Amino acid sequence: MTSRKLAAAALVLAGLGAASCGGTANSDATKAVTEPAAATSQVTGVTDQNANPAKTLPSKAAKKRPTRPLAGKVIVIDPGHNGGNFKHPEIINKQVNVLTQWKACDTTGTATNDGYSEASFTWDVSNRLAKLLKAKGATVKLTRKNNTGAGPCITQRAAIGNKAKANAAISIHGDGAPASAHGFHIIMPQKIHGPVDPVVGASKKLGIDVRNAFHSGTGLPYSTYIGKSALDYRKDLGGLNLSTVPKIFIECGNMRNASEAAKFKSAAFRQRIAESLAKGLQNYLT
Repeated sequence: MTSRKLAAAALVLAGLGAASCGGTANSDATKAVTEPAAATSQVTGVTDQNANPAKTLPSKAAKKRPTRPLAGKVIVIDPGHNGGNFKHPEIINKQVNVLTQWKACDTTGTATNDGYSEASFTWDVSNRLAKLLKAKGATVKLTRKNNTGAGPCITQRAAIGNKAKANAAISIHGDGAPASAHGFHIIMPQKIHGPVDPVVGASKKLGIDVRNAFHSGTGLPYSTYIGKSALDYRKDLGGLNLSTVPKIFIECGNMRNASEAAKFKSAAFRQRIAESLAKGLQNYLT
């Protein structure tokens, strides 16, 4: 009898050994040996039957958390000219000191051959751009509040960026060159032994980043009539000369060129312009 019990016990132990080495035993005892315990996420507290115990599941909040790459950045957008400038020559013709010369406070700007004004174009693009930048977390300031007034003067436009301590400032324009000319260009400051001198280098970097993103995003060519590779340097613009923060101008194209004028009158293309500018500013600031 004793020998039979010992033999039976030996058989049971042998079965367990086979199951633990890859056998196919069906007993509950065998399952306890071969099946790993279900892992519980340390982040969510949710049991995951298929999880590797060494890994944790990301929380839903982490998956949905929006990215705000421009949080903490201040950007000033200067929509060129103003829709009411032509009504107030006594304001815009006033001479102001831009350090290298005296110039008019502002101008009326140009327009397409059928009357779509530069002021309307820049106002629309600037507001589209502001919306995109705010969504990325930036604090955005515009140099004018509407498209029905006059000014502000070019000196005041620079002062707004300076007062805001902007990380970047951009003045948006459309050019009024001969109809055969086309393409966009960036205008950057030169040293003038004045307040802009310390930010000339940073302004150049800003200009190149915006140029590259604008060219890629809009498909518009480099200017055929001014600058080199869509880059131009000037010392006669008050908005640049008086700036103590990195700042550039962009002439988005020639409003007198029929092909570019047609693009500028398209709301979809103006959105494309705004998205390209936003990308360029983000590239510079991050």
